[in-house]
Amino acid sequence: MEALLSLAFDNLSSYDGPKIRKGLRQVEGLLAQICLSAPARSSSSSPTKAHHHHKRSDSKLSSVGDPNDGDRRNGGAETDDNDDEDSRGRRKSLSELSDDPAFREFFKLQEGFEWNVALRLINTLDRLMAKSADGQNDLLILGALDTIQGVLLLHPPSKTLFSREQNMNLLLDLLEPVNCPAIQSATLLTLVVALIDAPSNTRTFEALDGLLTVTSLFKSRSTPRDVKLKLVEFLYFYLMPEVPSIPRADARASVPAMLQRSPSKLAGAFRSNASRPGPGPHLPPASSAAAGGRPRAGSESENTLTTEEKQELLGRHLSSVEDLVRDLRTCTPFGGVL
Repeated sequence: MEALLSLAFDNLSSYDGPKIRKGLRQVEGLLAQICLSAPARSSSSSPTKAHHHHKRSDSKLSSVGDPNDGDRRNGGAETDDNDDEDSRGRRKSLSELSDDPAFREFFKLQEGFEWNVALRLINTLDRLMAKSADGQNDLLILGALDTIQGVLLLHPPSKTLFSREQNMNLLLDLLEPVNCPAIQSATLLTLVVALIDAPSNTRTFEALDGLLTVTSLFKSRSTPRDVKLKLVEFLYFYLMPEVPSIPRADARASVPAMLQRSPSKLAGAFRSNASRPGPGPHLPPASSAAAGGRPRAGSESENTLTTEEKQELLGRHLSSVEDLVRDLRTCTPFGGVL
């Protein structure tokens, strides 16, 4: 897997558009192999079969991003992508991911600086934004944003990258009116993924006048209707009460410390399977300091805001925030998932 990531990183670090596209497709191929089950593979596969399947996946990934394949966004690409997904198999559930050796290896590699995919994608996004705007460059930015979303969902600790002002500013810059509506919509979704279960990221967003950026775009007459709908969805999300990302009382030594700090469904999948052996190697145990519940200075539980507090902040830039809060409490727009 290190060889595949190294090849993808080399392409992502290029200033050449086709090479960047190839690097994005290589990362997408790696994530697809992790998240999708082979049609012929049953959930009760033995460790030996899983190991051989992982090797076959690596050999397939070496060909991902072939420049002769063409741009995946060409005409008819959506149908081809759906057909490819059907041929690769169904999506794995979170409980299956926690036992998957390929996912465990990927997660372990993401804990370090050298192989962290989100960091490389953010650097790529920064370089793309410095280039002149054109259709091909916009497609690369969209691809980078989509891939960042997937990586953050698979490795929640990487969200901490967006607690840095420089990285959060990249997303806010992409919301400027100079960017196309597709990029603005994709950026809003990436922003939601970066803020879920990450109060420190939300505080960075607020400190950089993120609320002003979002509300200004919403109030602008030139903003398309579909982008305004995305903005309303984002505001509903922002107003929801926050969950502190701190170790839980039921933390177990077999769950990585960084994962324990993210109360996501993925962390729950690890915890629910921690007591039973899986087909692949287990992740190293967490340190006693992280799992033992020692109080941390500036705990994130003190860094969370209630809906009422965020309503006051948002009210400085937007009227009728009370209506949004009322809808949030009566209509549950997210189905109570978040």
